[in-house]
Amino acid sequence: MSVTVVIPTFNEGGNIEAVLRQVRSCLPEADILIVDDASPDGTADRADDLGLELGQISVLRRPTKSGLGSAYRDGFALAMERGAEILVQMDADLSHAPAALPALVSAVQHGVDLAMGSRYVPGAKILGWSGRRHWLSRWGNRYAAGMLGLAVNDATAGYRAYTAAALRRIDLGRVHADGYGFQVEMTYYHVKGGGSVAEIPITFIDRAHGTSKLSGGIVREAFILVTKMAIRDAFSLTRWRRVK
Repeated sequence: MSVTVVIPTFNEGGNIEAVLRQVRSCLPEADILIVDDASPDGTADRADDLGLELGQISVLRRPTKSGLGSAYRDGFALAMERGAEILVQMDADLSHAPAALPALVSAVQHGVDLAMGSRYVPGAKILGWSGRRHWLSRWGNRYAAGMLGLAVNDATAGYRAYTAAALRRIDLGRVHADGYGFQVEMTYYHVKGGGSVAEIPITFIDRAHGTSKLSGGIVREAFILVTKMAIRDAFSLTRWRRVK
C-alpha cells in the first residue's frame, strides 16, 4: 500500500532537515509531502533541496499561514489525488518521533482504519512538558471523550495514520477546525462513522527548536467545538426519541 507522510510547516527551518532524514530512514519507500504556509525562514526551499538528495519529497506552497487543520485538509486531498492509500500526519518539530512510523503504518496495513500515536495508553511517555501543559492536555482529552462518547484515550493526538478510504468516509469538507479542534473533529467523525482505531504508545518529546504553535485561542476553539458537538448530539438524540 502506497504511503504518504503529510507534514505541515511554518518556520521549521531548524527542524526540517532532521525530520526529513529520519522519516526517510524509517519509511524508505514513502512519499513525503510538506505543506508550507509561506515560511519566511526558507523552510520550503530547504525541503525542496533535501528532496533532490533524499527523493520522493514534494512541497505544497500555500500563500499565507492558514492553520494546521487547513494544511492537513489540503495535504490529504493532494496526496489522495496522487494515489496514496495510507496517509500519515505528523508534526515537523520532532515531538513525533519518526521511529514510531513503522508501527503506525503496520497497524493500518493489517486492517485498522486509523492508528493513533497515543500519549495516554500504557507504555507511552511525555517528556519536557510543564505540569500545567500535562493537566490541560489530559483534562481536554477526558472532556472530549466524555462529552462526545469517544472510547479513545488521546482524541487530540496529532500523530496518526489513516487509510484513504477512512478519510473519504470522514469527508474533509465538513471538518473546519484547526489545532486540537481539528484532531477532535477528525476522531469524532471517524468513530461515529464506524471506523476502527488502534492507539499505539509513543514517547512525545516537547519541541527543542522553534516556537510552539499552541495558543490560548486554539484551546478555546477546541473547548467550544466539543461543547457544541455534544449539544448537537444531545438535541438529535432527543428529537429521534420523540419521533420514535
